[in-house]
Amino acid sequence: MIKRKIIFDCDPGHDDIFAILFALAHPERFEILGFTTVAGNQTLEKVSNNLANVLDYLHISLPIYKGYDKAITKPLEVQPQAHGESGMDGPVFIEKNHHFQMKHAIEFYKEMLEVHDKITIVAIGPLTNIALMIKTYPHLCHKIECISCMGGGIAEGNIQKRSEFNIYHDPEAAKIVFESGVPIVLSPLEVCIKGSITFKEMEAFHHNHSVSKLVYDLFSFYSKYSKEHNFSSSPIFDVCPIYYLYKPELFKGFNANVYIELNGNYTQGMTITEKCEKSQTRVLYDVDRKTFIDDFTESIFELDRKVII
Repeated sequence: MIKRKIIFDCDPGHDDIFAILFALAHPERFEILGFTTVAGNQTLEKVSNNLANVLDYLHISLPIYKGYDKAITKPLEVQPQAHGESGMDGPVFIEKNHHFQMKHAIEFYKEMLEVHDKITIVAIGPLTNIALMIKTYPHLCHKIECISCMGGGIAEGNIQKRSEFNIYHDPEAAKIVFESGVPIVLSPLEVCIKGSITFKEMEAFHHNHSVSKLVYDLFSFYSKYSKEHNFSSSPIFDVCPIYYLYKPELFKGFNANVYIELNGNYTQGMTITEKCEKSQTRVLYDVDRKTFIDDFTESIFELDRKVII
């Protein structure tokens, strides 16, 4: 089985942490080289601190490199209604000053791409860091094996009627990435919604084991949005891109050219998918929900067994 060298590009975010925990539970499949953070769900400072808080809580030492604090051309639009004022409301962490790497995120990418034959980027926030890395170091792009990202929608949106937040936040960056020729696996809203976790299934984490307790505290806030809108479950969006790398056979998808709408009062950030077998982009639309949730749950329990707090 291939062990992938991965970098998480993220804006934590509850579901970002779920994805990271899944990868940490499978060191036999994923070697995490480090994390790059980007403004999105909340400010760069807040999302970086959220990630550092979780790694400190787990006593895991992996480097965090801060990236861009806003989109290429747009002002920052944070999302406290979904993730709270901290960007990750729910768990309570001990206040401390975190040590972040001095190097900028795109310089970390450059270093990793120069050192390793191939890396995979798991992009679960706006694509600002990745786009500007591609523009700055185009000669290294052939060493990106794949970008597995959460974003966009085939026929729906969640921030505007046809726009998903990660793409809407920085559509110029998304356009650069999808036109780069780098192999991409896109997890849009449709597949993420198919992989939703029910409120009853969340109760499996309601005990005192360290990682499960963290997950339960995250779900306690994260599920409020779905409950307030009378949904019966919550998508765990950012888990889809890492889970695809773990069990791609459980997904349905099609190859497509993906175009990004840069303007429009109702469509800025819209993703237009045009089926094309020769395209380097794979668009996912369905997943075996039961196996997905079972594997996610068991991965958290596996971390409970591994992490002593």
